[in-house]
Amino acid sequence: MTPDELRARLEMFIQAQTDTSVTVDALAPLAGGASRESWDVQLRLNGHPERLVLRRDLPTTMYERALTRDQEFDLVQAAYHSGVLVPRPRWSSAGSDALGSPFFLVDYVEGVSIGRQVVRAPELAAARDALPEQMAEQLARIHAIDPNAHGLDFLPAPRPGFSPAQEAVAQVRELLDALADTLDIANPVFEFGLRWAEHHLPNSSCVTVVHGDFRLGNLIVGPEGLRAIIDWEFGHLGDPLEELGYLCMRDWRFGVGHLRLSGLCPREPFIAAYERCSGQAVDRAAVDWWEIMGNLRWGVVCLAQANRHLSGFDRSVEYASLGRRSAEMQLELLRLIDDREP
Repeated sequence: MTPDELRARLEMFIQAQTDTSVTVDALAPLAGGASRESWDVQLRLNGHPERLVLRRDLPTTMYERALTRDQEFDLVQAAYHSGVLVPRPRWSSAGSDALGSPFFLVDYVEGVSIGRQVVRAPELAAARDALPEQMAEQLARIHAIDPNAHGLDFLPAPRPGFSPAQEAVAQVRELLDALADTLDIANPVFEFGLRWAEHHLPNSSCVTVVHGDFRLGNLIVGPEGLRAIIDWEFGHLGDPLEELGYLCMRDWRFGVGHLRLSGLCPREPFIAAYERCSGQAVDRAAVDWWEIMGNLRWGVVCLAQANRHLSGFDRSVEYASLGRRSAEMQLELLRLIDDREP
């Protein structure tokens, strides 16, 4: 679909939702987002200027358990009404084929979402000081969302008899086995990591709403700090400590490797802030396990991204390069396990 066709179809869709005149003045693709297509939409509703973000499916997906766009929209709505910093949700395709693939629209939030800029830009120095406490507060709010009160019964959850940690291991094993069949390769590091994870499962049994990809890159940041949390397609029911370990992954430090919490600060002040905001004690050893699992899962997903390119359905140098980066997660995985098992 050409940009002109997309503009015309968007105008017709939004007009049907608002029953008012709509003119899309500008439409531009947004950088980032390897899993979905995003567009900056500048328009006039009955003559009044508005700016939205269109999030639309690509031909393939990196992860089969990802939410549909309608489900992601519903989760964003639940977060919005629970006081979480998210862009105001506007409309979803809700089964409509108006744009040729599922989509939704939310308000545009001005700011920086590129992780490397967040951890390095001089104008964001004050934001870096404020972000750890703000991130802890927002995670506590996410984990407090009542899925039953908001109709979130569609969220993926651990299968019966499985803890969140056991479910995470099972899902990574299934994805790795599928890739081994497709790409005809075996990966001894990931197989070793899965075996280690199975033998060192954390005891935590708490299950809450989980964003699933809470990190720099999915946070919109301004000079004062956090403005919005985006990209909710990996939302699920799981262990809230999964998000704390995930935030510590080296890949999300964007070159500031000595600051374990996302290249912003040491880990302990952030965990202490999360404990204050959530009222829950945090098992540090469980966070360690989830950091290892984060590297394991992301490393396998990087191979899956490369397969999207190799399959020919989503030709992309970015996807191909992510496959190469899987080796970085393998090295980090081995280093973290060695630290735990000297």
